[in-house]
Amino acid sequence: MGILIRILVTALAALLTAYILPGVKLQDFTAALILAIVLGLLNLIVKPVLVILTLPVTVFTLGLFLLVINALIVMWASSLVKGFKVDNFWWALLFSVVLSIISSIMLSLGPQERGE
Repeated sequence: MGILIRILVTALAALLTAYILPGVKLQDFTAALILAIVLGLLNLIVKPVLVILTLPVTVFTLGLFLLVINALIVMWASSLVKGFKVDNFWWALLFSVVLSIISSIMLSLGPQERGE
């Protein structure tokens, strides 16, 4: 159940982020749901490989290169999801940062899981 809530929250956050940023276009809620699923899969499968391959650069930049990896994943999702368009790398970078912030805020407002 937690994964479905996370996908819905990410879709809503993507809609809000696309509304805020003029360089990002998101057609409708269906495209946002597909985007949330694609981003989740790319973050699950591709991101760990990219992080390992770019570990020296990430260490040298004190972790800031992870922002570049996030932007590249957003740009890749833009090419995969019909109805989602990012104008350039900088908008993708800003989209990934704002999406993370909005998603975190929305998830923190929801019910908290109790660890026992």
